[in-house]
Amino acid sequence: MSYEILKFLHVLGAIVILGTGTGIAFFMLMAHRTGDIRFIGKTAGVVVQADMIFTATAVVIQPVTGYLLMRRLGISLAEGWLAVSLGLYLLAGVFWLPVVWIQARMRDIALDAARAGTPLPPRYHRLFRTWFVFGFPGFGSVLLIVWLMIAKPGL
Repeated sequence: MSYEILKFLHVLGAIVILGTGTGIAFFMLMAHRTGDIRFIGKTAGVVVQADMIFTATAVVIQPVTGYLLMRRLGISLAEGWLAVSLGLYLLAGVFWLPVVWIQARMRDIALDAARAGTPLPPRYHRLFRTWFVFGFPGFGSVLLIVWLMIAKPGL
């Protein structure tokens, strides 16, 4: 595979992760703010699907294309910016995996409440707060990785 194709796929993966992450956060937050339990449940269902289709695919592609680019360019894992990027990638994963689980639970709780005609229980609101807080280090890590990949600072 050519360098240009590898780089394109790697950049595309970063775009998908950032774009899907931003979209998911926006739609979940907006749905939550409506207070409409059915809408929250349906939106969370779409969000979970988007995470599984787009984000998960990009999350798998990123390390593969990154490794192939690293080999192609003769870059060592000892490069500071690359080592920090890999650490941040793992950190993002530590926050993203629970977020996927939380989104699925929030979906199930909202749909169950809608079917039962009851308000969202306190458990939903606790999960939402955790989901919201986990988004900052997860998304922030990805933003820092993109900056490191562009700037390649001497660390």
